Amino acid sequence: MTPAQSRAARGLISMTQTELAKASDLGQSTVIDFERERRIVSDAAMAAIRAALEAAGVEFIAENGGGAGVRLKKK
Repeated sequence: MTPAQSRAARGLISMTQTELAKASDLGQSTVIDFERERRIVSDAAMAAIRAALEAAGVEFIAENGGGAGVRLKKK
């Protein structure tokens, strides 16, 4: 998952950075720093962010020649 994918995913579900931090059980500064590419966050932090976004209804699309992306899960 890239910082851009995290920002896009939040946009799809109208989730704030604060809400994502709470949902992923991380500090808000970790989410902000990751999305702004201020620092490298741990693999565990990235996994927690991704899991929180997936639980909220986002699906991550792997790099497949067209670029990595995100979309809403089908209901």
